[in-house]
Amino acid sequence: MNTEIEAKFVNVDHETIRNKLKELGAILEQPMRLMRRVTIDSEFMKSKNAFLRVRDEGYRSTVTYKQFDTLAVDGAKEIEITVDNFQTTVDLLTAVGLPYKSFQESKRETWRIGEAEVVLDIWPWLNPYIEIEATSEKLLKKVASDLNMQWGEAVFGDVMQAYKKQYPHLTERDTVGNIPLVKFDNPLPDLLIPTEMPNLID
Repeated sequence: MNTEIEAKFVNVDHETIRNKLKELGAILEQPMRLMRRVTIDSEFMKSKNAFLRVRDEGYRSTVTYKQFDTLAVDGAKEIEITVDNFQTTVDLLTAVGLPYKSFQESKRETWRIGEAEVVLDIWPWLNPYIEIEATSEKLLKKVASDLNMQWGEAVFGDVMQAYKKQYPHLTERDTVGNIPLVKFDNPLPDLLIPTEMPNLID
């Protein structure tokens, strides 16, 4: 499996990031576009802190096995292939007994700066964030610094780590992968609404 060296920075202003990327000479590879994905898991994948994802990225479709060995800069492992049709791939996996649990929308803009990639991400019910992926931790930290990001505020792992920053009541078991439809036009789901503590004083 390939090891990804990446970090997220949450609650950022995308326009400020765009301006800084332009100043640094970064190249816009893919403009902001709608992305669709489905996530599939099993007891085996859960035991590995992993999932299977089919994603329509706006210009290509991919199938990815994603595994998080640790919540660290190099903790993500993945195997990814490109497929020619998002829906046909979803139908095939469903036919062989791997139906999806969650259909998810997001928006993404992709920039390239040397050997690093910076993506501007938007998810339903979540403040904008960026993800930086690079060929080394040293380069990743340099790009983060060039973008005025504080390394101590970096977040590692899948998108749920960003949700947990914004919704601190979420537990390790809580995941948007349990929400059947994660769409921009849907209301805030119960999962993201904190439960009030009962009043024990009369």
